[in-house]
Amino acid sequence: MEHSKNSFVGITVIVFLLLSGVFYMCARSLSRSNTFLPNTLKFPVKDELDLALEEASMPNKTVIITVVNKAYVEQSVNAEMTMLDLFLESFWVGEDTRSLLDHILFVTVDQTAYERCKFKRLHCYRMVTDGVDFSGEKLYMSKDYIKMTWRKPLLLLNVLKRGYNFIFTDADIMWLRNPFAKFSPNQTTDLQISVESFTGDPRPEHNFINTGFFYIRSNKKTISLIDTWYAQKDNSTGKNDQHVLQSLMEGGLFNQLGLQVRFLETRHFSGFCQDSQDVTAVNTVHANCCRHIKAKFEDLTAILRDWKQFKAAVTKYPEVAGNITGGFKWSEHIECRNSWKER
Repeated sequence: MEHSKNSFVGITVIVFLLLSGVFYMCARSLSRSNTFLPNTLKFPVKDELDLALEEASMPNKTVIITVVNKAYVEQSVNAEMTMLDLFLESFWVGEDTRSLLDHILFVTVDQTAYERCKFKRLHCYRMVTDGVDFSGEKLYMSKDYIKMTWRKPLLLLNVLKRGYNFIFTDADIMWLRNPFAKFSPNQTTDLQISVESFTGDPRPEHNFINTGFFYIRSNKKTISLIDTWYAQKDNSTGKNDQHVLQSLMEGGLFNQLGLQVRFLETRHFSGFCQDSQDVTAVNTVHANCCRHIKAKFEDLTAILRDWKQFKAAVTKYPEVAGNITGGFKWSEHIECRNSWKER
């Protein structure tokens, strides 16, 4: 009996030692293989901009981006709408533009604008600038205006680096038709940008660009362009972002980078600097050549009124649509013209 017990104990010890050896070998094997685990288990953390871009993006990683502040989302005592309301209204009354609202990322530069954006259930991203208040209206070429404009290229550089193509649009632009049909389908065209006035000359040095509306593809060349643009911020006292990009273009930067650039006709992408004379072809109307928001609001309200009346007339009287089109004229931009007379 005692011998049986000793045998059992001996067998138990041997089994224990064997199992211990197996566990040891497994542990060593796992410790060696763990050196490879970090490469296979990396989960990149997405920040707020990543998430906002994903929500607004089209399937082909294209978004529409605009920037708004408190001055654009709050209405005055006498106004029934805000600049943001006008911007959104243009997508509602435009041709083939309603679906584009789902792909606009509204970049807000203050808390009021962000809260109003969220209230309207839009795609919103809060761009924070420590120590700077961008909530109020910034008069054209004032110090605060220049500071605010330089936030744009930094943001757009971050978007390009994340692999997104985008249309940048100022919020004082009325979208009357879907612009994608008027963009060049050529995948090698890197940048398609609006101009103050269209000359028809494809040479960069013969055009005066407007950075309030452009379509840009994400690639090494465009990233280098925006990076170089933003790098000029501290060496451009008294100049806004548009003036600096114009200077870089005239200095040959576009050619040096090998950029394929197309300057958009004002017939399709117009503004107060140069109206489109063809209401059947116009896609956007920009309140450029205007000094302050109040004037922009009044004259853009007139633009939307003109557009609605034109659409209603050709719908009601299709048999004389040609005569209606031929006799169409935009309302004069009286408030914006007068805005330059004010101190």
